[in-house]
Amino acid sequence: MKQPTLKDLAKHLLLSTSTVSRALTNDKNVRRETREQVQEAAQRLGYKPNRVARNLKSGRSYTIGVIVPEMVTPFASSVLEGIQDAIADDGYHVIIAQSGEDPKIERKNLMMMQQALVDGVIISACHQTYNLDLCREFQYNGIPLVFYDRILSGLDAPRVMVNDYTKSMLMMEHLIHLGRKKIVHLQAPDYIYNSVERSRAYRDAHTKFGLNFDPALLVRAGLTFEDGRNAAARLLIAEKSFDAIFAFTDTLAIGAMNYLREKGLRIPQDVAIASFSGTALSTIVHPQLTTVEQPLHEMGVKAANLLLRLIDGVELIENRIVLDATLQYRGSTILPAEERIV
Repeated sequence: MKQPTLKDLAKHLLLSTSTVSRALTNDKNVRRETREQVQEAAQRLGYKPNRVARNLKSGRSYTIGVIVPEMVTPFASSVLEGIQDAIADDGYHVIIAQSGEDPKIERKNLMMMQQALVDGVIISACHQTYNLDLCREFQYNGIPLVFYDRILSGLDAPRVMVNDYTKSMLMMEHLIHLGRKKIVHLQAPDYIYNSVERSRAYRDAHTKFGLNFDPALLVRAGLTFEDGRNAAARLLIAEKSFDAIFAFTDTLAIGAMNYLREKGLRIPQDVAIASFSGTALSTIVHPQLTTVEQPLHEMGVKAANLLLRLIDGVELIENRIVLDATLQYRGSTILPAEERIV
């Protein structure tokens, strides 16, 4: 049986082809009842839109690119879910690429997106300067970019993020108010924007609360579970005295916590552990992890909405969205009820 065309669908519904075409793309200038009628008939009759013709007519590919640093943790998947929810009714497809925390691979991903003629890119940069030139080229060629979580320094581009410095300062305050005085910071590489902000808060908290800053407790640790384990091992081998850890991300915190427990240390009695990210990982470990919980789904929704506006040529009133993050206090810093002094 021949697949129905747009003209066949219009004839069946006694509507013009232009009305049917606009209804199929959810054009808000078409009455809701008509849109629903057209979409129901299209599904019932098995109509499939000619995407190539649609793209040629509009000058768009109706494809957006998303580049994430990693897919090991639930962080990226939660953001991607928000992006998908935001574009669900706009007819866009998503090309997803992973940089693997390697700026060279991120560069290849960006070039692939360019060759794929995407209408725009949402990206969390794994290095704050490495691909600055290529991203400027994107902007010059009219391909909009929106950053989430991690940004490029020196690039005026829309971004959706949380206040890393303020929330890190509050987490340090939590640890200090618990009586912890020798706090380790497991720092990510300083070419990541967030890492610089969180370690700056760590240093400033020592000054604000009158603690002696020990450079040996500011540990460059990487990003993975194994990096967290290795950092904890180095601290124990060096026989450094510490009573708390504030880690750049959940993966580092969990890696360190698992190693310390294997070595017989009690969490949080001997060492309190806190982190930043707030993925589902923080609730599936024991004890559950105290963390700064970022609104990841909302981050994806906001980033996608910004990109869609840019693609539609809408001038942005605000191109920097700072979302609120929540401090979740859990068992990795809070003593069990039976051990608390009343």
